[in-house]
Amino acid sequence: MCIYDIIGVPQTYEYLDKMQDRVVKFITEHSQIKEKTFRDLMFKTGDLARDIGTVLVGEDAVKCGLIDQVGGLKDAIAKLNELKEQTGGLMQ
Repeated sequence: MCIYDIIGVPQTYEYLDKMQDRVVKFITEHSQIKEKTFRDLMFKTGDLARDIGTVLVGEDAVKCGLIDQVGGLKDAIAKLNELKEQTGGLMQ
């Protein structure tokens, strides 16, 4: 073990923790899911898939507020065009 191993571990953990907080903030600000619900799903140990958190499919993701609706590429493009018309062509 070298000195870099000892010094690097806390900083790496803090970095990963900050990155995780940024992801949680982005998702909860751009969806209907509450932060507590999202974090509960992230750390739900009984339903982990390869230790990456809970896997939600289709309607389950809609029910918890992670996504608004289920659809394909055609539906996504139609929704994008609808939103574009509502904003007068201005999209961010």
